[in-house]
Amino acid sequence: MHHLALLFALVRFASAQTSSPTAIASHYSLSSSTSLKMPTATLAPSSASAYITSTWSVQGNIDGAADLAFVPDPFPSTTSSATSTAKTTAKTTAKSTSKSTSTPTPTPTPVLRVTYPNGSFSHPGTAGAQFYSYWSPPAGKQWQSMLLAYDVAFDTNFTWVLGGKLPGLRGGANTSSCSGGSAANGSNCFTSRLMWRTGGAGEVYSYFLLPNGTCTNSHFICNSDGYGTSIDRGSFNFNAGQWNRISLLVRMNSPVNVTNGQVALYHNDVQAISESSLQYRNNSAVNIGGIFFSTFFGGSTSSWAPPNTTHSYFRNFQLWGSTAPA
Repeated sequence: MHHLALLFALVRFASAQTSSPTAIASHYSLSSSTSLKMPTATLAPSSASAYITSTWSVQGNIDGAADLAFVPDPFPSTTSSATSTAKTTAKTTAKSTSKSTSTPTPTPTPVLRVTYPNGSFSHPGTAGAQFYSYWSPPAGKQWQSMLLAYDVAFDTNFTWVLGGKLPGLRGGANTSSCSGGSAANGSNCFTSRLMWRTGGAGEVYSYFLLPNGTCTNSHFICNSDGYGTSIDRGSFNFNAGQWNRISLLVRMNSPVNVTNGQVALYHNDVQAISESSLQYRNNSAVNIGGIFFSTFFGGSTSSWAPPNTTHSYFRNFQLWGSTAPA
C-alpha cells in the first residue's frame, strides 16, 4: 500500500510540472513559429484597428474596433510564470555584468486593451471585439496542429458575471460560422476558444462535431441548439489584477472520420485540460487557419452583461504550427 501511495503521489507531482510554450511546441514537433508584433507606442482605437488590420494579417473586418486600443501595461510589476524565468535570468545577468555607468530603462511595450462597456453582452459592435488573424501555411500544405500562446489580464475589480469569451483558434473556409450559435458541420469550420465563467472559472469552448457518445464524456457540457461545447469547465481559474499565461494546443483528427483530435490547455504553464477524442472535421478541407480573437461578455442575454465598464488586456501572442495532424 505504501508503494501504491507513493506512485500516486509521483503521478500527481509529474502532472503539476510546468511546461513553457516552447517546450510544448518541441514536444509535439511544431517546428514553425510566428508572433504578432506589438506597436512601439500607444495607439487610440482608430489607429489601433488600422495597425491590427495591416500588421496582424486580419481576414475580413474587425467587429468592435472602437473597443480596441494599445495602452501602457497596467500590471508591469506582475508576470505570468511563462515570462518570470526569463526576467529572473535577465536580472541575474545584469547584476553580474553591471558597471558604474547607468543604462537607460527600456520603454515598456504597449499591450492591447479591450473595453467591455457597461451593460454590454455578446458582439457585434457593442461589446468587446472579434477578428480573425490568418497564418499562411507552407506552400501546398495546411496547418494540422497549432499551439497558441498569449498573456491575458483583467482589471483588478473585474466582475466575471456569468462568463465571457477569450481568444482561441479557428479553421475552415467559412469564417463567420462556428460561433454565435452557428454550428459546425464538419466541412464548414471549427473553433476552439476559451471562456471565463462565474468567479473566473476557466474552460475551453469549442464548436466541433458531436458524434455518438461524445456528450456522454463527463468532461463535456454539450448544447443541443447549435452553440458550442464546454470542455473541462472549472479545471483552472483566471486571476484578476495580474497576467495569466495561456497555451492552447489543437491537433486535427486524422483520418477525418476518426475521433482522435486533441485539445490541451495550459494555464500559467501548468496543464489544466487534455482531451484526445475529438472530431473537428469530416472533410480534409477543414484545417487550422490562425487566431480567432474573440472576446465579449456572453451569452446572448443581458444577464451576462457587466454592471460597469471594464477591460481585459493582451500581450505576447505567439503561434507554433505543424502540417502533421494528431
